Amino acid sequence: METLSRTRYIRISPRKLRLVCDLVIGRPVGQALSILEFTPKKGARFVAKTLLAAVANARDQQNVDEDKLYVKRATADTGPTWKRSLPRAHMHATPILKRTSHLTVVVDERAA
Repeated sequence: METLSRTRYIRISPRKLRLVCDLVIGRPVGQALSILEFTPKKGARFVAKTLLAAVANARDQQNVDEDKLYVKRATADTGPTWKRSLPRAHMHATPILKRTSHLTVVVDERAA
């Protein structure tokens, strides 16, 4: 039975977060957490935290064995964009887009 966890409005672009998500899809939870621990990217912290929340949800709601869980899906969707501007020469302004993400991690129990 699959269980999910969502973290919304993360202040990192979805493109950067998807690079980290692709590292852990299809792997057992223990292996995924050790990969994320040694990944030198900002997004690894967010994915690891959301993955631990999904494991806790599975343990509490479904009563499954944590050793049989694997990462079924990890997606980074686009959140709202903060629009800012930077003053430039001759009274012009350059737009700055500060992107946010919604992260969803789904864990499932591996069939024997």
